[in-house]
Amino acid sequence: METAVTKTGTEDKIWGGGNQPLKVSYGKMMMWFFIVSDALTFSGFLAAYGFSRFKFIDSWPIADEVFNHFPFLHGVDAPMYYVALMTFILIFSSVTMVLAVDAGHQMKQKKVIFYMFLTIIGGAIFVGSQAWEWKNFIKGEYGAVETKGGQILQFVDAEGHRVGLKEIAIIDNNQDRAQHEERNGLWYESEATLPTYTIDEIRAGFAKNKDLVIRTQILTEKGEKTVLSREESLRRLTNDAIGIVEGANLRHNEYGTPLFANFFFFITGFHGFHVFSGVVINIIIFINVILGTYERRKNYEMVEKVGLYWHFVDLVWVFVFTFFYLV
Repeated sequence: METAVTKTGTEDKIWGGGNQPLKVSYGKMMMWFFIVSDALTFSGFLAAYGFSRFKFIDSWPIADEVFNHFPFLHGVDAPMYYVALMTFILIFSSVTMVLAVDAGHQMKQKKVIFYMFLTIIGGAIFVGSQAWEWKNFIKGEYGAVETKGGQILQFVDAEGHRVGLKEIAIIDNNQDRAQHEERNGLWYESEATLPTYTIDEIRAGFAKNKDLVIRTQILTEKGEKTVLSREESLRRLTNDAIGIVEGANLRHNEYGTPLFANFFFFITGFHGFHVFSGVVINIIIFINVILGTYERRKNYEMVEKVGLYWHFVDLVWVFVFTFFYLV
């Protein structure tokens, strides 16, 4: 016996599937899924950064001292200026992407081409700027001394200005320095690049220059690094210092705790990879726009989908900029 099923008003309101759930195309829905999952990934990274910084809050590097370079202005102290410029360029590229999407809705091909070109240029400048910032961070500027406990000792003059190792060291030309290699030392293990100066050369130069003192990575209540007396500086340099640190890598960091460098490379590198990927995707869509692919389809939805990704990348950078550089 068959039971008749009557169609009610309730059944009409139940979503039955289809290729446009929530009146959004499949492509845009998948892009939103990706954005949400990627947002959770970045949230985890930034949360880990926040917990680590809180743990080492009394010795965390000061951003204004780390990111104080500006292209073609060597020796000029410009704290955060270039990072702020990078941020402005990326946000401006998000504006041009909005204009490109709007032009696509109006089926104006030439305007889409123009605004996407500006977006690509902005993204390329940002990626190049980030590579330049990495180079300066890795190379370092002043150099420092590392202690047995892994702390960083920096040198300042009587007025509190940083002094580089090259201004301190007394070079000993009679001392031969050989780099440990696999063939003449431990098997399968080579020594890292030798530092420019030895700890003995720094000690000799520091002892001769009476105006120099040491400041540690430990912060005072005012948020400034602790400056030692001349006597305490000599003692720390003589008894505790074991090596030279120039720049930053995954093991050593002349600016402070190595954990700061680890997070910097990982988080900014991960974001930089997203921006680079976005530039590549934008170039592909840009070429299709020029070829008239979307004109023939009577639809610029691909521009809108890549626009969603680009806005996400810009928004993530706002949080990275706030966590890493401002707070």
